[in-house]
Amino acid sequence: MQFQVNDSKNVTIQVGDRYFARNAIQTHFVQIGENYIDLVKRYVAPLYQEGDILSISEKIVALCQKRVVYKKDMRLSWLARFLSKFAMHSEAGIGVDSPWKMQFAIDHCGALKVIWAAICAGVGKLFGKHGIFYDMVGMEVTGLDGFYPDVFPVYGDYGIRIPENPSGVCNEIYEKTGVRAMIVDANDFTRDILGKGDNVTLTDEQLCEIIRDNPAGQDDQCTPFILIRKKQ
Repeated sequence: MQFQVNDSKNVTIQVGDRYFARNAIQTHFVQIGENYIDLVKRYVAPLYQEGDILSISEKIVALCQKRVVYKKDMRLSWLARFLSKFAMHSEAGIGVDSPWKMQFAIDHCGALKVIWAAICAGVGKLFGKHGIFYDMVGMEVTGLDGFYPDVFPVYGDYGIRIPENPSGVCNEIYEKTGVRAMIVDANDFTRDILGKGDNVTLTDEQLCEIIRDNPAGQDDQCTPFILIRKKQ
């Protein structure tokens, strides 16, 4: 078992006056319904040292929790097709310019709220403000992944929701494996700490700085685990 170095990503990063190594751990292609405790025991525990923090991709935990929504179970409405045409495309990943993600927003939030959010977002653009739509519809919509077959074709068939009770998952991981953990939603442009164990003392702002360049990568690296280790 050894660490992986992702292309164009530095292992070491400076945050304030401290240095941290972000060691990527490669796994197999994780399927829906696998067990995240088993994954941590198999891939992380042999490399873990006291004081480390494990950064986990939210997608992996969500897949283990079966937090997926299938295209075959959705009805794509004219409203989703219409509103998605006006949404901005983001290089960060799938957005509501995908009619499927827009449909998920409608199903989750209701049509009236989505229409109002779209109107507010349109007005905001006139004043150079972006992200209003996502602020209004919330993290369930913002954090939806999948519906995108370009990297992994199977992900074109379903959307992957954010994990349920991410902080609770981190506490469970520590109780069963002794590994301190956080769950992150990160890409090459943004990062969010969805949850962390009660024994992770660094602030969300500090943790975001440590992974500010998304050391896990955004393509087909299969490195959903990043082991963060403070350097002497």
